Amino acid sequence: MVLKNKISLITGAARGIGKSIAIEFCKEGSTVFINDIDSDILKKTQQDIRKLGFDCHIYKADVSKSSDVHEMFANILSSFGKIDILVNNAGIIKDSTIHKMTEEQWDQVIKINLKSIFNCSKEAVIAMRNENYGRIINISSVIGLRGNFGQANYAASKAGIIGFSKSLAFETARKGITVNTIAPGFIETEMIKKIPKDILENCISNIPMGRMGKPRDIARLTVYLASDDADYITGQVFVVDGGYYMI
Repeated sequence: MVLKNKISLITGAARGIGKSIAIEFCKEGSTVFINDIDSDILKKTQQDIRKLGFDCHIYKADVSKSSDVHEMFANILSSFGKIDILVNNAGIIKDSTIHKMTEEQWDQVIKINLKSIFNCSKEAVIAMRNENYGRIINISSVIGLRGNFGQANYAASKAGIIGFSKSLAFETARKGITVNTIAPGFIETEMIKKIPKDILENCISNIPMGRMGKPRDIARLTVYLASDDADYITGQVFVVDGGYYMI
């Protein structure tokens, strides 16, 4: 129960990595808010968590919109008075080679993947500074470190998360707030299924461990970084990719 009495918010948590993080946080005793833009899937995830013997709060909001984010944080703070942990997990892909990529494909990915990090982190830091305590964990991607064919927009957004996190870690360290980044490799999620099969197979063939990871591989590291055991770790990037980045 390393997160007992901690209030946490996980964005993009209706499925995949975010859902797995929510489950692990519940197991560790945290009061968990899960956010997504799809209320039906949020409710389904809440039901799944209840079937495991836990519970969570759901909050529908578009985290790329500052007004939605401000309202979400205001509601959490009015109910619980604080927020201890923020996991910025929301993200999308709109893949295309650069000569075919539309401005809309570029803007959508940057808005959801990167602007949402700013919106949520700003609100979290304002609240966490008052408590002299906080954990912010941003989910980037190994693609932000090495790039990938047809993913210039996605790579740019995920690389931006890393730079943002390091800067924020400098700003908040003396207020007891840690900011770290997890860069997953190829993890078995709905998003991965959107990658063309031939490209995905080629990527998996280059993973030294020869397989994709599981959402729980990311979730358990997130638990550690959110816990007091990681009190002296900030500004770091943790790659979880079966060795893919070594290639």
